[in-house]
Amino acid sequence: MALGKYARIDGHNSSRYCVTIVIVVFISTCFLGAWMAMSTSIGPLGLGVHLQQFMGGMPKKANLNDTDLHEDALKVNDSQSVVQNDSDLIMQGNVEVTPTEPQNLDVAQNDKFVPTAADKSFSLNAEENKGSQEKNSGPPEEADTSNQEVPTEQYVDSAVQRHDSDSQTGPDEVPNTTKLVGEIETKIEETREYPEVIPSAWINAKKMQDRTANQTEKPTKEQSEILGQEPANVPSGLVSDDEKEMSNESSSQVPSYRWKVCNVTAGPDYIPCLDNVQAIKRLKTTRHYEHRERHCPEEAPVCLVPLPEGYKSPIKWPKSRDMIWFSNVPHTRLVEYKGAQNWVKVYDRYLTFPGGGTQFTFGALHYIDYLEKSVPDIAWGKQSRVVLDVGCGVASFGGYLFERDVITMSLAPKDEHEAQVQFALERGIPAISAVMGTTRLPFPSMVFDIIHCARCRVPWHVEGGKLLLELNRLLRPGGYFIWSATPVYRKDSTNVGIWKDMSELTKSICWELVKVEKDSVNRKAAAIFRKPVTNNCYEERQENDPPFCEESDDPSKAWYTPLDSCIHKVPTNPSERGSQWPPLWPSRLNKTPYWMKSYEGYGDFNDDYNHWKQVVTTTYRNGSGVDWLAVRNVMDMRASYGGFAAALKDLKLWVMNVVPVNSSNTLPIIYERGLFGMYHDWCESFSTYPRSYDLLHANHLFSDLKKRCSLEAVMAEVDRILRPGGWLIVRDDANTVSEVENMAKSLHWNIKFTHSKDDEEVFSVQKTMWRPTEVETISSAIG
Repeated sequence: MALGKYARIDGHNSSRYCVTIVIVVFISTCFLGAWMAMSTSIGPLGLGVHLQQFMGGMPKKANLNDTDLHEDALKVNDSQSVVQNDSDLIMQGNVEVTPTEPQNLDVAQNDKFVPTAADKSFSLNAEENKGSQEKNSGPPEEADTSNQEVPTEQYVDSAVQRHDSDSQTGPDEVPNTTKLVGEIETKIEETREYPEVIPSAWINAKKMQDRTANQTEKPTKEQSEILGQEPANVPSGLVSDDEKEMSNESSSQVPSYRWKVCNVTAGPDYIPCLDNVQAIKRLKTTRHYEHRERHCPEEAPVCLVPLPEGYKSPIKWPKSRDMIWFSNVPHTRLVEYKGAQNWVKVYDRYLTFPGGGTQFTFGALHYIDYLEKSVPDIAWGKQSRVVLDVGCGVASFGGYLFERDVITMSLAPKDEHEAQVQFALERGIPAISAVMGTTRLPFPSMVFDIIHCARCRVPWHVEGGKLLLELNRLLRPGGYFIWSATPVYRKDSTNVGIWKDMSELTKSICWELVKVEKDSVNRKAAAIFRKPVTNNCYEERQENDPPFCEESDDPSKAWYTPLDSCIHKVPTNPSERGSQWPPLWPSRLNKTPYWMKSYEGYGDFNDDYNHWKQVVTTTYRNGSGVDWLAVRNVMDMRASYGGFAAALKDLKLWVMNVVPVNSSNTLPIIYERGLFGMYHDWCESFSTYPRSYDLLHANHLFSDLKKRCSLEAVMAEVDRILRPGGWLIVRDDANTVSEVENMAKSLHWNIKFTHSKDDEEVFSVQKTMWRPTEVETISSAIG
């Protein structure tokens, strides 16, 4: 084996080598002695151990109450010693220095936040094996303590002495600082066991608390307090006496919250009421798509859904309509199935959406214009404003209807066409996960101007047309049903048979076939039906099949209401809702509905709009801390008349108006104004994917919910559907706002704005990327 020439190996010049070694050792010893003599007045180099203690043997356990925490400790790196705040020097491994510059709120993920001046606990860590001790002369290495359990008594809480104001020490006066630090630590290791490093979860909790306080436009009195519970993975001995006292003081005022990450089969796409695997396994049949319907767990989860790996802030509208980050929705099955139909494609780091669909391969805009040319009375954006798209795919139809001033409620099930609704929401297009199965859709009766189905794979003609009768319930009298599907234009026996059944069914429910028109570009065709505006046809039928619904059946009752094969009569009284078509858009937005004169809330309609117009203009859009240019998907969690959404009309966004099921049924008013929404019970999970909305607005919602369900579970749901970087605006009574605010702090969210008047408070908070380190397995969602 060939070896390079080396004096000690070759045996040459050994005497000169020994002399050299003696001289080097002598000089090094002199420098070490001189430096140690000087350092008695300088204090420790951020080691958490006094040199006086080192010289006397094992250091005693320090108490922060007995030691002054100075403001100017030394920052140590490989080449110099610089004055910094002691609190910003956190030991991880042997010696690690953390910069003190403020960090971006969106960077924090997986406990990567940098500690701040509030972090006044220090600890040293050394590897137990001797091999790591020999490396102390070089850059320190981080120690992995995640799987180690260390007795509490081994932890030493040490403080750095105040710098002597008379001493003047520069970088040049401390030669080879890092090497010397390693030698001191090695010497100490011979006499004592080192404590483990303080886990970053505790440091980060305090860091985010301080950051929240610094970024709040109007801080509240609780904002600077540490929430009253140590992270579960932090041994009690890691918390100093000062910190314990602080926690004890705050625990009497602030409840403890212990968040964990959800461990579920669906991972980052978890929808609790649609991913209840165990409930789905117990279903006796799935013939009517029962496995795609809502099956909520007995207890609402309080864990937090993890983020996809590589998650980024979504691309802004309108660019997002055409492309999104692949890492945000990393699914490719639709690319494989529908790429040739121009649904979605993969390009570099993006998923792109050419605007096509199964029935409009050459673009949605052409298809939209083709439909209006076929039936001019459709009049997009004037006569027709609110549309329901059943089996929407990636919702390109609804996405391009925005160009015609039309809003579309797109729905599709969470099925083998994975993430189609998630694609839509990431693009900035309204959509929900729902299926036409055994229960009514969560919308009022007679509210949609047009219902659209383009190859939506719904068997309208089977079982007496029960599913088509559900569309009849939702469609406004005089509204259109657009059916673009193969039975309309293909002549094979199967499609011909379906068309025959469909024709008979539509006649039995008195829908008029207005037009069957072929699209020469896409080489497809659509059949356009119209719902009657009177009951004359129903009364002239020779057979009462399907029958009229019972008089006691409320057609707008739609929360877990079973489907029924019956027809609701068309309102004919001029004062009844549904007897007249709404005014043309946009005048219908602020015009009081004609039928509200007999409605109990008639006098409140204009007051509601004026109130929210003022609030949005003077408060929400000026001073709330919300960047409205970054807001696209908005939800009003407790909409009344839709005044909040109406006040945002001029912004490039859309609002999902949610009317809680235990509130007054004002949702028909919202649709009458040319807006849309749905019913929901916030004690359960919402039927949407995680990270769907940029802004959530809750007006006196939480004070009502805490009477019926767990606010902690509601807040976990808010975290689930809100995007990182998104905003929550809460208006409620002072006590409720305080509860929600404390939970937001425990989630490491940033309070952006607070305001109080009388007994009502309002605050806005921005979600960060933070996720806890502990995990909770949801057994109902494992399969």
